Amino acid sequence: MSRIRSVRSAAAAVATLDRRTFLAAATATGATAGLGIAFGPGSGSAGAAQPATAHAAGRRVVQAPAAPSTAGTTLETFSAAHGATGYRRLADGPAWAREVRTEITGAKGGREDRRTALASFVQLTDLHLTDVQHPMRYEYLRAGRAGAWRPHEALTIAGVASLIERINGLRGGPATGAPLSFVMTTGDNTDNNAKIELDWFLTAMNGGRITPNTGDPRRYEGVQNSGLKEFWHPEEALRDADKKAGFPRIDGFLEAALRTVNSPGLRLPWYSTIGNHDDLAGGVYSLGHDYYTDFATGKRKLEIIPAADAERLFKGTRVGDDPKGVQMKALLDAHAKDMRTVTPDERRAPFTQTEYLAAHLDPAATGSGPVGHGYTKANLEQGTLYYSFRISENMIGVSLDTTDPGGHYTGSLGTAQLRWLERTLKAHKDDYVIVFSHHYSRSLDNMNHDPGRLGEARHGGDEVVALFQRHPKVLAWINGHSHRCEIIPHGTFWEITTASHVDFPQLARVFEVVDNHDGTISLFTTLIESAAPHRTDFSDLSQTGLAALYRELSLNAPGASQKLAGDATDRNTELLLRKP
Repeated sequence: MSRIRSVRSAAAAVATLDRRTFLAAATATGATAGLGIAFGPGSGSAGAAQPATAHAAGRRVVQAPAAPSTAGTTLETFSAAHGATGYRRLADGPAWAREVRTEITGAKGGREDRRTALASFVQLTDLHLTDVQHPMRYEYLRAGRAGAWRPHEALTIAGVASLIERINGLRGGPATGAPLSFVMTTGDNTDNNAKIELDWFLTAMNGGRITPNTGDPRRYEGVQNSGLKEFWHPEEALRDADKKAGFPRIDGFLEAALRTVNSPGLRLPWYSTIGNHDDLAGGVYSLGHDYYTDFATGKRKLEIIPAADAERLFKGTRVGDDPKGVQMKALLDAHAKDMRTVTPDERRAPFTQTEYLAAHLDPAATGSGPVGHGYTKANLEQGTLYYSFRISENMIGVSLDTTDPGGHYTGSLGTAQLRWLERTLKAHKDDYVIVFSHHYSRSLDNMNHDPGRLGEARHGGDEVVALFQRHPKVLAWINGHSHRCEIIPHGTFWEITTASHVDFPQLARVFEVVDNHDGTISLFTTLIESAAPHRTDFSDLSQTGLAALYRELSLNAPGASQKLAGDATDRNTELLLRKP
């Protein structure tokens, strides 16, 4: 294996959109392409770039790329925890260096003076926008599994609004300065597969006001005022389990958490990929729709069960022996008398795949575009959730649907989708390809049959990796699901998995693809946090203050993994590839 060395220099339908369609979308949205930008001698000062042609508000404009800047990225600073035990506070910390990775091919000297930018974009993943009062939450497992409930979940909306603010503030690609051309979100956009959460997600991405409250509009009805010691009660003197671990008392927290949030909306075009939490009950169960709807919209909410029952159900979920939720239904029936009475709310109903597509295709949800955010009327007519789109003159993006409708949180591809993927790659043999999905390769091991396609085989990660290796123009497979940063070389392409924006560290990732004009391509990855300050103030319950608190509480969530940032080589990188 080639040596990995550290450097500290700052250095998104069934039918593919053609170039005319792409440029028309850019005209409508004001997006800049940021493509074919040369760096080095003849382009001004070292590292400067030639102006990029863009289309905005129906006119052709020329936008000069910004000089490369680390501002707003983890190349500048990262939130650092103070203290090794107890409740830890966050503050500004040291930057994460950029690592050059040469496992696929070596790095040649002087490439920084020859580069041409081919693409520059942002990935969001695992936002998990959450209705914390939803009756089908897993919080009832917390007596046996501390991580089954997160103390910060009520602040997901404030957190994502701050992340969008950060993206809007980026000057361009931090390695090249090339204008960012789009944002891709790789699934688990919602947490409970609820219509209200889907509405919150689309509003957050497109801009608008969100009131993250369901049920009784006048008061919170959830575990944080239940009196159960298993949960953090921020406004009460109760010595609950989290306060014993150092969590603070914050008067006014619940009222603030349910207060209306203003999302600025993304200024860039954005594309959408579906995840298991967007498609399955609790991200796991292929329940009968009527059963789930009745429970989700009803007046009963299970808040806690004995630790032994929690452990048994958790193990069944992990090994995948209950994809249709038979054990879970039995547990809910057994604890019917233990449930809290809450205010019913029809907005908590699960959405179907058709409703997911229709919501994206609604003209009112277009925002910065494109209409459908990658999905087309063909997807709606055919009932498919995968598509391709043109990123630039010589590059396409492919968005996959890796959720298995048969149930379980791991995924796979059906035969029809795999064959479509093969045809798409062959049809674009002259284009570079960037693939997006929710699941990462090792998590594609679920062979449960799709209830709507019982005769169709399912296909796992090894088959998908092998397919990409047969098509050398596939440069990268970008995904999420694990909530952990990880980058794996696959001989001809890189697989890049990015951490979530619900568990600490709360991250998104900027990608820049460049031609080094020496027989190699570099793929730069740079992690970003939300715009909220690293330091928190428990008395600051403004939208910005809540976003900062969201991050700090996630750091301290009991049962949370402390390894989700990955290694240094999984974070800010330059990934070398042979130019096909």
